[in-house]
Amino acid sequence: MDERNLILPGNPRYQPKEMKGFFGYDYLYFGLAQVEIATLETLGEIGVIPAEEMKTLGLKLKEKLLAIPTSQVDKIERKITHHDVRAWVRKAQEIINNDLARWVHIPLTSYDPLDTGRIIQFHSAYQKVLKPSLKETVSLLADLVEKFASQVQIGRTHGQHALPITVGFWLATILQRILYNWKQMEVYSEGLVGKISGAVGAYNAQVGLQLEQRCGSKTFEDRVLEKLGLSPAKISTQILLPEPLAYFLFSCVITSASFGQLGRDCRHLMRTEIAEVMESFEKDQVGSSTMAHKRNPINFENIEGMWLKTKNEFGKVLDTLISEHQRDLVGSCVARDYPIILVNLQQQLNTLTRKNKQGIPFLSRISVDPKACQRNFDTSSNLILSEPLYIALQMAGYQGDAHELVNRTLVPEAKRTNLPLITVLEKLAGKDVYLGETLNKIPEEIQKLFRHPENYIGKAKEKAKEIAFSARQQINS
Repeated sequence: MDERNLILPGNPRYQPKEMKGFFGYDYLYFGLAQVEIATLETLGEIGVIPAEEMKTLGLKLKEKLLAIPTSQVDKIERKITHHDVRAWVRKAQEIINNDLARWVHIPLTSYDPLDTGRIIQFHSAYQKVLKPSLKETVSLLADLVEKFASQVQIGRTHGQHALPITVGFWLATILQRILYNWKQMEVYSEGLVGKISGAVGAYNAQVGLQLEQRCGSKTFEDRVLEKLGLSPAKISTQILLPEPLAYFLFSCVITSASFGQLGRDCRHLMRTEIAEVMESFEKDQVGSSTMAHKRNPINFENIEGMWLKTKNEFGKVLDTLISEHQRDLVGSCVARDYPIILVNLQQQLNTLTRKNKQGIPFLSRISVDPKACQRNFDTSSNLILSEPLYIALQMAGYQGDAHELVNRTLVPEAKRTNLPLITVLEKLAGKDVYLGETLNKIPEEIQKLFRHPENYIGKAKEKAKEIAFSARQQINS
């Protein structure tokens, strides 16, 4: 096993070990072998393969078939068959080495085990690796949302200071995107189907050679796929219709985007002039090859960068949605790269959950600087209540355009004097009886709010906790 080539598709730099048991190079025929074994078992059950021959298909033989390395199949393909599946069949027959060998791959076409085997790989990789990693990551993010639910932060739109929110609320908006996308991934993973339908998808051999007649109430395809935990496609050609896998892969891609958003936001909030968020800087870590003072957002950059890599991989999936007569080999080599999407997503998750020498995950080591949050908040705190001020004036009966008043008169003066908008308004109201009367109609509680912009956070705290709670529920569902 140590001599196996377990390199994953994609850049050799990004090789999450959790994915190697599914997409490591020498494991690429594992799913195909599962389909071939299930087919042999089904042929035995319906009496096509004699019982005496079926007795040789024991656990040890199955393990040997499942363990056939891609590298060995490659050698046979290049030297002898010039066909990948017939190369695997030849190797399987060599291992079986008795009368059972003649039944390998009957009544299949290449893409019965290839396509179905690929589906097994993707479904298993999601259930056994991605899903547990998503649970861990979501849990850590929910912790951060709860921890900073009350930490006031200036909300930003178009890169400009907008209205007050909380750090927890900002994180919750990203967490909810992750939760939604993860839920879609779950749905589409359960929609993955297999096929045992023959060379053109019409079950020609199964019907014409009377295999179906031996199967009772279930079809031959049903019997094989049931052993593999899959449902059959409603219809297929020589290949599976591409949409179920494409939708699953897209759900993985868009989940990667939501993590990319986290990387993008954190990377900008770590800017020197903002400095509200900070990656941990471990002992012996280096920030620059020449500028020793630097602390670069290397993990946040990687998380966003992996999204860029992933989205471009999905173009390959789109390119293979069509083929001549719904089957040609143009897309065969392209489809071998599909696992890169899951590999890249796992790389993002590993970055977020990677533990330091003290056993603390990266996400738990992210720090938020309350002083920086306050400093940034204060730079425009005298202006950011323009929204409630103009709405309150309008609601109090102001007959003009209150937005124009605030925009054209109050804001320029507040910027010039560095005074709060309410103070500028009060000065103006002292000279304008009508404006003064309108201001007095605004409830006292709301007028107090105008002097405390940090309290104008709406439901930010509550919504943050709501999303964190929703995350806990989804983890445990």
